[in-house]
Amino acid sequence: MQEHNLVLNLHGETPGTAVLEAEAAFVPTLHKLHATFPKLRIVLEHVSTREGIEAVRKCGSTVAATITAHHLWSTTENAEQDAHSFCKPIAKTLEDRIALLRAAVDGSGKFFFGSDSAPHPVQSKERAGGAAGCFTSPWATQLVIDALRDAVDHGWISNHKITQEALEGFLSTYGRKFYELFDPNESDKPRIRLERSKETIPKSIVSTDRTIEVVPFRREKDVVSLSWID
Repeated sequence: MQEHNLVLNLHGETPGTAVLEAEAAFVPTLHKLHATFPKLRIVLEHVSTREGIEAVRKCGSTVAATITAHHLWSTTENAEQDAHSFCKPIAKTLEDRIALLRAAVDGSGKFFFGSDSAPHPVQSKERAGGAAGCFTSPWATQLVIDALRDAVDHGWISNHKITQEALEGFLSTYGRKFYELFDPNESDKPRIRLERSKETIPKSIVSTDRTIEVVPFRREKDVVSLSWID
């Protein structure tokens, strides 16, 4: 993979380890992989812990991580109380959540958005041993923005960190650069407009034939509105 400039995408947890410790236990493996293959591009997908964040920071420029919208909002308590907030890797502590929020706007380019959105039918989520995954994709950008605003309100990050450059980097340009994707001309880039006017995430979404129902993450919560600029 290193020779052919491929990207190694990892769900970084150590099997057989307690669920809340599995990602931290994987850190030595990540460091070993990076030391052995320093030019191999590695993405630690849906990072969920302070340990994971710090591990990526300690690696060179060929190692990055994605952060999901739902991990920017959730802790273990949310997953325990609501089946539709249950995901893997499971959300961890408040301190871990704060570390993710701060990484999202640190400007390093090593952390970028990855939705990991999973529209499991309600029957799969609400049964015993329900499916892991949160459905976020229709409101992913708004969920990220509102999570950062919530972090500012709580004093976890400074308002001056929430710049247009930081948001574009996390949501778009850092990932494109890491994957060495074509970057369109400035005039050709699609743009979005975010407004504080209220939009509400629905309680559920039902297929046209009424056979499938999916419950979104943070259902019935208000988010900023989003529109595309022509």
